[in-house]
Amino acid sequence: MTTRINNTIEKSSVPLTKDDFVSDQMVKWCPGCGNHAILNAVAKVFPEIGYKKENYVFVSGIGCSSRFPYYVNTYGFHGIHGRAMAIASGVKIANPGLSVWIVTGDGDSMAIGGNHFIHLIRRNIDVNLLLFNNQIYGLTKGQYSPTSCLGAVTKTSPFGTIEHPFNPGELVLGAQGTFFARGIDVNPKMLTGIMFEAAKHDGTSIVEVLQNCVIYNDDVFEPILNREFRDDRTILLEAGKPMIFGKNRDKGLRMNGYSLEVVTLGENGMSESDLLIHNPHQNDPGIHLMLAKMSQPAFPVALGVIRAAKYPTYDDLMEDQITTVKAKSKIKNMDDLLNSGEIWEV
Repeated sequence: MTTRINNTIEKSSVPLTKDDFVSDQMVKWCPGCGNHAILNAVAKVFPEIGYKKENYVFVSGIGCSSRFPYYVNTYGFHGIHGRAMAIASGVKIANPGLSVWIVTGDGDSMAIGGNHFIHLIRRNIDVNLLLFNNQIYGLTKGQYSPTSCLGAVTKTSPFGTIEHPFNPGELVLGAQGTFFARGIDVNPKMLTGIMFEAAKHDGTSIVEVLQNCVIYNDDVFEPILNREFRDDRTILLEAGKPMIFGKNRDKGLRMNGYSLEVVTLGENGMSESDLLIHNPHQNDPGIHLMLAKMSQPAFPVALGVIRAAKYPTYDDLMEDQITTVKAKSKIKNMDDLLNSGEIWEV
């Protein structure tokens, strides 16, 4: 990895290590919870990103994931349910020299916080959001969430939920998202790489982490993440490389008309040259949306950075607007303001 290139955030003049970001607080997550791996990945990647320690800030809402600010040795703000995105927006706009990270769950972000979630993405504010998706409400003891699968049996759906779930990637791209990536809690190396790319991105970055809740939704991702068949049921997307997957690296993705198609290399003359090359930077989100929506059994689940397109950020546009208006305005100080418009003496 190389040092983050955003010049608006001050870099550390001394080398930092993982230990610099380890909190002295007791981590109160269940043993075996996927959150532990995500926390470890953050502590590893922050020294690589390279900012001054005091320039990192975590903002969270409510949920198991939202305890995160206590467990990492940076500045933090533990907000209320669903409001982390609004708080973080204000933090970043008022303090552009901070690296702002939002930690949220599938319920916190897409249920009570759904409106803030989509508008944060639409505005493209330069913040990073880690979405812990375990398809359940864990802290409040096992109710179904906006990402719970149709038919899931939970405390609040004892006969199976009849609601169609959100696909976070589809929601992000539908809200004009410029960066979306998906990782898994059992692969910290993948997570650190994804987080580093998220930090590099100028704009709102959304990182969905498929995360296991050992108490209320254990092994929900086992059908795709079991070591025995993970390579055949997931695909790790890498920029500039053909879309190949499979335990024997013999399967791939290509376009067949207007749809994606899984093919086997060597069959019917199929070769790597027939496969799609991943380009996360293209502005058109069409293929990115197809990749984000892929699911078993017809397709592998896409992991890695799916979209990283460059668009103007809210932060930059706001600064440009302020600069332009100030240059044209006849009002230069408070006296000018008080004596502008219609005035009269009493």
